[in-house]
Amino acid sequence: MTDPEAGPSAPASGPGALPATPTEASREMGRSTLHRIWALSAIPMAAVALAVIVGAVVMMASSVVIGGSFDAGLPVRAYLALLEGGLGIGAAQPENAITASIVNTAPLLLAGLSVALGFKAGLFNIGATGQFLMGGLAASVVGAQFANADPLVAIPVAVVAGAAGGALYGFIPGLLKAVTGAHEVVTTIMLNYIATFTASALVIGLLRAPGFTFDRTAAVSNATLPVVFGRDLNLGVFLAVAFVPITSWLIWRTTLGFEIRTVGANPSAARYAGMSPRRLIILTMSLCGLLSGLAGAILFLGEIGFYPATFGTAIGFDAIAVALLGRAHPVGVLFGALLFGVLRAGAPLMQIRAEIPVEIIDVLQAIILFFLAADIVVRRLFRVRAARAGVDEIQTVTRSYGEQAVR
Repeated sequence: MTDPEAGPSAPASGPGALPATPTEASREMGRSTLHRIWALSAIPMAAVALAVIVGAVVMMASSVVIGGSFDAGLPVRAYLALLEGGLGIGAAQPENAITASIVNTAPLLLAGLSVALGFKAGLFNIGATGQFLMGGLAASVVGAQFANADPLVAIPVAVVAGAAGGALYGFIPGLLKAVTGAHEVVTTIMLNYIATFTASALVIGLLRAPGFTFDRTAAVSNATLPVVFGRDLNLGVFLAVAFVPITSWLIWRTTLGFEIRTVGANPSAARYAGMSPRRLIILTMSLCGLLSGLAGAILFLGEIGFYPATFGTAIGFDAIAVALLGRAHPVGVLFGALLFGVLRAGAPLMQIRAEIPVEIIDVLQAIILFFLAADIVVRRLFRVRAARAGVDEIQTVTRSYGEQAVR
């Protein structure tokens, strides 16, 4: 027994011991948080660093093949131009580069959140492109219908229409998987093509605005998202950023988020606990579509102002890279989208200064994805241990869905 008059005992030692004072408890909590942040971010950071190195090798090799001579300084010039064009480092007006990067980031952020939310449910949403296009088309058409209305009415209605269009298009593969067990990767890829050609056909025919030399919808006019800073930083950027805490709250602070994560981890256990995997799959894919539809809405209502018949985008595949780079965490997705936004914004200046084609950005993204997929190799190379919490996004990409068939 402990003698109450013997004074405070020495703090216990060992892995299960509690800190002796509140100060030590705070320090221990801080160390634990920093360790977790490092464990989650180490592999993405290493993948980016390795991609930069490999990209430099590719640039130097291209100088031999194209220019006929080895240019060791080419990667330095290219990356400096990339930083100037994307972050304004060394530029006369850095705010223009920064706003361009942020504007490029916003649609990528929402589309990346769409893919990340699917990962939490064990779903691989490759259909962000189709959901993006359907959301953009719906927002453009409704915005054109409210072109002369009060902006306080026109803008919210058009944005909601874009979100609804994307959600409806996400509902389709969710329903197919829940009812028939159809693989969402296959159905969403097919739906991407359907969305692209259906939107083009509608704009060329039924939705074509007269008086223009090319096929497009009418201007959204009063439904245009207002510019709040610089030349093109519009309200859509703030809407996109707002969905980072909203998505985090949904995933980790709501009953629905708990059910989504449970279904993603083990559908059989979720069913045994009284949850409905069918309902959750449909709902999750609809929410994924909503986020991608919002991405389309802020692009067409903000930067473009109409829907062109020949519009093409690879945002859905970029969103996969963003979600994987961010480890399917909303905050991580934000940083991943920002990185890709900077790369996209700086690519034109890099092409002008270093004569490196803008397609090198696609190469860098592909290399980043390669090293993210080979995380075991990267972990051993850099001697780090990656934390795995909840559903592993890499396993969601690579594993078969046979064991997750909905019954």
